Amino acid sequence: MRGSIDGLGSSAPIGAMLPAVFADDDLAQRFVAGLDDVVAPILSVLDCLDTYFRPSLAPLDFTQWLGDWVGAETEGDEPEPLLRAAVAAAAYLHRIRGTRRGLSEAVRLAFGVEPEITESGAATWSARPLGSFPGTPRPHLRVHLRLPHPTPADRHRLDALVSAARPAHMPYTVHVTAGAPAERTRET
Repeated sequence: MRGSIDGLGSSAPIGAMLPAVFADDDLAQRFVAGLDDVVAPILSVLDCLDTYFRPSLAPLDFTQWLGDWVGAETEGDEPEPLLRAAVAAAAYLHRIRGTRRGLSEAVRLAFGVEPEITESGAATWSARPLGSFPGTPRPHLRVHLRLPHPTPADRHRLDALVSAARPAHMPYTVHVTAGAPAERTRET
């Protein structure tokens, strides 16, 4: 929470801005010094406002609030580095939502592990008409996640995450197993 901080000086002391008649008035100077103590945290936040909107620099409680504001897929119990990464990537994830890459990134940011995704769709091109259709006729999505120490809560969280990030028309299944994460391969 933002609040008063003992010993925090004001970046714009009010006493120095008073008319000259109050410059030597002890009561006026002490009165506005008390106001400086109240206003100093507000001025400090305003002086550093741009850092509050950078998840890598913002205070942790503000980063959590910012995550709610931008719709980051977080549960609230993530380690701080994963929380900050999820909030920073939220806008990008909204742009690629419903794609394989979007689903993969959302799972990776939530669990810190790359998922194995299998889907039924495919695309091809042919100069001859009436060729066979690529993929399988029934749409399906399978997400497999290998975690070092999986819990039942991990499966529930993966299910909720895939349900939110998958293409809307696509039926899916999720699997969470124990084991080392699969090596990430780069698709070209």
